[in-house]
Amino acid sequence: MTGIIDRSRADSRADIYDRIVAERRSVRAFLPTPLPADLITRLFTVAGRAPSNCNAQPWTTHIVSGASLARIRNVLLEQARAGQIDPDVPLTSTYVDQYKARRIGSAVTLFEATGVGRNDTEAREASFLRNFELFDAPHAAFFFMPRYFGLREAADVGMYAQTLMLALTAHGLGSCAQGALSHYASAIKRELGASDELICLFGLSFGYPDEDHPSAAAITDRAPLSETVILHD
Repeated sequence: MTGIIDRSRADSRADIYDRIVAERRSVRAFLPTPLPADLITRLFTVAGRAPSNCNAQPWTTHIVSGASLARIRNVLLEQARAGQIDPDVPLTSTYVDQYKARRIGSAVTLFEATGVGRNDTEAREASFLRNFELFDAPHAAFFFMPRYFGLREAADVGMYAQTLMLALTAHGLGSCAQGALSHYASAIKRELGASDELICLFGLSFGYPDEDHPSAAAITDRAPLSETVILHD
């Protein structure tokens, strides 16, 4: 009958969604196997259903694979080793209070999983450079928006990327959203032929996760709801 909710079906859908959200994680090691082109099209079509202010859909996404990805990887590594960043969006220079604690906790979790010692400078540097190796992923996406947009539209791009990451998880795939990939915006745009009227917000490595890599054990926790949500009766 119209208007009557099938509760059992709704509960089942909710359980599936809860599992997908819980299973999504930042994957830091990928298998070299590329995704089929039609699957990539499907995933980004689903991502395009994300909401945006006034339905502006402010995102422009460059998907990089194959030889193009190899060139981008080399460019990023070269820039990272040179150490001269030029992000379109200013970096957060200081994390304080609980935000600092959460950031440190995440780093410790990854270092412990991958056997990187606290005082092992060389290993820590190699771990950092893994970002620019794209964790060996067969694909990467770079997210841009027009320069004249602001925080509101940047949030829209974030919702678009989250929709994409959940879609990837639902298909048994992995991803890692990487703000570090936007540190070298000029080089990225030059390599991709992207207009300077766009700003690079962040990148995303994606593909089939390598579950045998030590980094797969690095599962970060989340703050309790009491720290992040304020309820008003």
